[in-house]
Amino acid sequence: MTSTVDVLAYIPSPPQGVWTVGPVPVRAYALFIIIGIVVAVVWGDRRWTDRGGEKGTVLDIAVWAVPFGLIGGRLYHVATDWSTYFREDGDPVDALKIWQGGLGIWGAVLLGGVGAWIGCRVRGIPLPALGDAVAPAILLAQAIGRIGNYFNQELYGRETTLPWGLKIFQRIDASGKLDTLTGTSTGVVERIVHPTFLYELTWNLIIVVLLVWVDRRHRIGHGRLFALYVAGYSAGRFFVELLRDDYATHIAGIRINSYTSAIVFTGAVIYFLAAKRGCETPEELQPRNQRDETDDGAADKGTPT
Repeated sequence: MTSTVDVLAYIPSPPQGVWTVGPVPVRAYALFIIIGIVVAVVWGDRRWTDRGGEKGTVLDIAVWAVPFGLIGGRLYHVATDWSTYFREDGDPVDALKIWQGGLGIWGAVLLGGVGAWIGCRVRGIPLPALGDAVAPAILLAQAIGRIGNYFNQELYGRETTLPWGLKIFQRIDASGKLDTLTGTSTGVVERIVHPTFLYELTWNLIIVVLLVWVDRRHRIGHGRLFALYVAGYSAGRFFVELLRDDYATHIAGIRINSYTSAIVFTGAVIYFLAAKRGCETPEELQPRNQRDETDDGAADKGTPT
């Protein structure tokens, strides 16, 4: 039997994840994603300028990367949780409701990377160098986004009796129907679970600190710091997935995200070992048109380029 002391030690979930301000619903999940994006852009741009890049570059690239990332994250989530939306009693329209939660980080990084590549091509700067600058900022944004999962009562693990277990409350909407996403807590505890969103958030913050430390000590470039971010996140996500028992697609009894984590981790390590050593010079971080103007000016003066 669970003692009173243990119960008091459990982490409570928020009573709701959506608030109505006039006719506008304010969703905690969306709010924390937006906060994460803003933090990533601001800090990423500061890191970029510290490396010698031009101020405002990260915001310019984010205009491409963020929409691609959101689409990629949703596509991955829907593809790996297909039956939720397209089974007999499912609603395919729900697959479009990104505000209800469900963004797969793997798809977000993949398509977000495509968007960043397009932006870098337009801007005329090297994508690997940009990835190194924004890597810790992106992971911090992911940690902030996990707070949104807390408000949505999602991304939790198996039941537990540990004192830091998370209380999952029954929520109902205005009509009295069960509604975890938009409803309000009744105070009834449905279960006590591992707060895997918190485990991942904590792991992300640890990797952020390690990335900053490694970068300051060794100043690695050519995409290698970004590879460390991907490998570090993937390692933590692999073990977090082992604690979860919510519905997910399985292959041979193993959650598909565990396979993805292992594959992505391996790819990131291979890239880190194979990529060019050292770090780009500040001149290499300038937009292509500025580099061309500098080279033309040097040529006009007879200076070797």
